[in-house]
Amino acid sequence: MYNQYAKAMFSTCFRLLNDHAEAEDVLQEAFTEAFRHLDNFQYKSSFGAWLKQIVINKAINHLRKKKLALAELNEQVHEAVIEEDPVDETEIEYKITEIKKAIQLLPPGYRAVVSLYLLEGYDHEEISEILGISYSTTRTQYKRAKDKLIALVKSAQK
Repeated sequence: MYNQYAKAMFSTCFRLLNDHAEAEDVLQEAFTEAFRHLDNFQYKSSFGAWLKQIVINKAINHLRKKKLALAELNEQVHEAVIEEDPVDETEIEYKITEIKKAIQLLPPGYRAVVSLYLLEGYDHEEISEILGISYSTTRTQYKRAKDKLIALVKSAQK
């Protein structure tokens, strides 16, 4: 079972933590917890999805332990300010390797939100629950991360 899922789960850990050694440690902890709680697996989803949730939770908890702060927005910020500005992304010729490198350069808070949203497929409501931050903060973190990511990719293309 480990051999079947380890590579994919390591990738998930690494995308969130951006540190090879920490990703390996978190992966081991996640597998240990999964094996310890196999009797809790209820077949409501695939085993891989269940394991992935454990891996993501372990990685997020690891980030929290490192006291990586995601900046909470001032509650007085109006939702309209948070709306995404249109960005003409068609002008940018994206390459997967450039984007992966750029994601690794993002600050940890941005990287976590972008990874969960773009790579893991979570929506902002789920991300806010996972990270323990407000819905508006996840949207703002994503917007800022996306803008920074576009700037990083553009600068790499020059």
